[in-house]
Amino acid sequence: MAHEFDGKRYEKASAHQQEWGRKLISELDLKGNEWVLDLGCGDGSLTAQIAELLPEGEVIGIDASQGMIDAARPRTTKNLRFLLRDIDDLDFEDAFDVVFSNAALHWVKDHEKLLHKVRRALQPEGRVRFNFAGHGNCMAFFRVIREVMAIESFNPYFSSFEWPWYMPSVDEYSALAASSGLWNPEVWGENADRYFPDKETMIRWIDQPSLVPLLPYIPEKEKQAFRDAVVQRMIEETLQPDGRCFETFRRINLSATK
Repeated sequence: MAHEFDGKRYEKASAHQQEWGRKLISELDLKGNEWVLDLGCGDGSLTAQIAELLPEGEVIGIDASQGMIDAARPRTTKNLRFLLRDIDDLDFEDAFDVVFSNAALHWVKDHEKLLHKVRRALQPEGRVRFNFAGHGNCMAFFRVIREVMAIESFNPYFSSFEWPWYMPSVDEYSALAASSGLWNPEVWGENADRYFPDKETMIRWIDQPSLVPLLPYIPEKEKQAFRDAVVQRMIEETLQPDGRCFETFRRINLSATK
């Protein structure tokens, strides 16, 4: 199921995603003429940074959220465009030199299908470079939302709830990548634990994107109470003596070629 995000609010709440993405882009070693696909491009800010490195190339950013694409499209240039498309519906073939994704693919549940489609989208000798959430990510947030979801007044609303995130271990993803048909896949973990500078910054991250997949299950009149309960528990769980808030961020990295 695709989730609908507020791209403008995400842009203001995604400092750590931007930080990881800039590092990832610096590792691509682009020559300037590549065709690049950005999976889960979000508000398009990182996609635009890639486009600036490709005076003779082109970048396509895709996202399943209309709100994200609406925020991204004003960045469109002659070598940069954005498409509203679910990653599950990828239909490119032999089209890209690089398939890139930063902080997005934990929203995709079926990575066996994803890797097959990515391999098909790559030109011969094309490259894959992913970074997304792995096992141990957001331990405080997940503990808190399970507690709040279990509260008697909220619990009935989640009877049909399906966990929306896929966050594998390094060993699990290594096995998946090895069977994908990609050449010489390398998978490694990364500890990116983070101190939010203050509770307000953390709350913006809770609101967008973290709570987005839960709120549709709750009646409109109860959404604010649910959100406030999560925020209050997160402050209790993560606030440090110096006013910062600590959360675990654990990443899975993939590098491979076709």
